[in-house]
Amino acid sequence: MKIGFIGLGIMGRPMARNLLKAGHEVVCYDVNKANVDDLVKSGATAAVSSADVARQVPLVITMLPNSPHVKSAVLGEKGVLEGAKEGLIIVDMSSIAPLASQEIEKACAAKGVRMLDAPVSGGEPKAIDGTLAIMVGGDKDLFEEVKDVLLKMGSSAVHCGPIGAGNTTKLANQVIVALNIAAVSEAFTLVRMAGVDPTLVFDAIKGGLAGSTVLNAKAPMMIESNFAPGFKIDLHIKDLDNVLDTGHGVGSPLPLTSLVREMMSTLRADGFGQDDHSALARYYAKLSGTKIGK
Repeated sequence: MKIGFIGLGIMGRPMARNLLKAGHEVVCYDVNKANVDDLVKSGATAAVSSADVARQVPLVITMLPNSPHVKSAVLGEKGVLEGAKEGLIIVDMSSIAPLASQEIEKACAAKGVRMLDAPVSGGEPKAIDGTLAIMVGGDKDLFEEVKDVLLKMGSSAVHCGPIGAGNTTKLANQVIVALNIAAVSEAFTLVRMAGVDPTLVFDAIKGGLAGSTVLNAKAPMMIESNFAPGFKIDLHIKDLDNVLDTGHGVGSPLPLTSLVREMMSTLRADGFGQDDHSALARYYAKLSGTKIGK
């Protein structure tokens, strides 16, 4: 299949590469020309705008930072709808506000364009190896139509309900991930301050009830003081802002999420917004004067 891909950042580029490896043709666009040039080296074809992408393909995938970027790419000048033919499918794999997904889908439907929201979890490592968890909202039959394509980028793709349900599921995921990272940071700061080796503690607890994908991925980074981004603090702040906006809208209490959001704000103010979200360990180092790692 010939597939359009808009948004070639940390996540989008490896996802598009996996489509190429699976034998699909990819027509790509990004506001950063260097990202486009890099993917062209892998076999993709460059487009000059989002509209240009849409003119050439039956399926467009978008992978962009936040709601305004998706609205601009789809609804704006030289956007997808400007170049879309009736029947075009848009799969937005960005992590955005559920209400924004619903608004964009409504504008698409008015032009005969079908849309799913399909955010992902797993960060850059799983984007590279094609094992992302994909959460999908929208028409169930349309999901079945594109599921095989999604599974070239992920190890699972689950239909979660109507449009917006994918992003609601992603928000829940981001709450759990953020709170887990904060808990790991807090626990390992305690360990270090008590004079116990964090590496031995990690080995001892990872097979028990405290074990998790978050622990396995983030504790070693904290122990090595390696905060090279797989998923940046700034992006997690964006997601938690969407969580809080959605929670306020539906009346859901989010006291722990609010606290971790403020911790991340402190890190951003200290210049660490581009660090991996495992840099929550830096917040505890600031409070305690003790680093978990080296």
